[in-house]
Amino acid sequence: MKRLDHYWYSLNPVALLLLPLSWLFCTLVALRRMAYRHGWLPSERLPVPVVVVGNITVGGSGKTPLVIWLAQWLQRQGYRPGIISRGYGGLAAQWPQPVTADADPRLVGDEPVLIAQRSGCPMAVGPDRVAAGRLLLQQHDCNIIISDDGLQHYRLARDVEIAVVDGARRLGNGFCLPAGPLREAPARLGSIDLQVGNGAAEAGEFLMTLQPQLAVQLHGGARQPLEQFRGRRVHAVAGIGNPVRFFQLLRDHGISVIEHPFPDHYRYSVADVQFGDGLPVLMTEKDGVKCRAYGDEHLWAVAVAAQLPDAFGTRLLSLLAR
Repeated sequence: MKRLDHYWYSLNPVALLLLPLSWLFCTLVALRRMAYRHGWLPSERLPVPVVVVGNITVGGSGKTPLVIWLAQWLQRQGYRPGIISRGYGGLAAQWPQPVTADADPRLVGDEPVLIAQRSGCPMAVGPDRVAAGRLLLQQHDCNIIISDDGLQHYRLARDVEIAVVDGARRLGNGFCLPAGPLREAPARLGSIDLQVGNGAAEAGEFLMTLQPQLAVQLHGGARQPLEQFRGRRVHAVAGIGNPVRFFQLLRDHGISVIEHPFPDHYRYSVADVQFGDGLPVLMTEKDGVKCRAYGDEHLWAVAVAAQLPDAFGTRLLSLLAR
């Protein structure tokens, strides 16, 4: 991951060597999007509004906390949201699959289980987001659908597009795959309805900050404010798109961190999170859903909540009213 970050988030000979492939990738992606926009490839519309949350970069940018925030905020506005996602990494034999708070992340993916736990909304996953949406509407009384990480899934027609940008890493070196981290050219952001900057925002973006709430013990369910770990030395485990963000969050709260970064969506074994020194092990919520069966009192998942300005909600309501 560090090597990819070096190539994708800087100008270097390897990235420049891959530029011809990057240009080809960008061209093919643009042609595919054009085909859907002009009806040459068919998009399918669900009978309720669809809000898509995604990004144009590879790797995590903060979509999951935003999806949870959206689901909770829409409920407060009187909506009955359902959530769909790809279920990345899930090993289910059939798709789409419903997701509940106690679902097995090995079957449906780690992020969907976390979203179902935190949002309390009905959820379905599958590579075909249209089929996942139809399953939700068959089984639940939803009147709006949130699609997690479906910005490039153009077969699903959408009413509102939201793009999340990592405020620190931004768009890397600005190149498309494989020379850079972009799934689409930077100009794609110009057609997005709402842009959100995670941790830092530039002009035209709404600032989203992630605020830690509680550390929850995976075995026993004890809850403590993160401040209880201030001044202590801990192991920090993060298998997310940008582990550095989690490590820095802990350091910002006065915690001495021993870093253990893992690839995004990593499948943990017991040995991966046992260090034999009795120190607490703090991990992200997404990692916690995969380690909750290990029965180790040293394991804690740190819950975070997204915060966005009121203007973001106001703008979203006006877009939904179109």
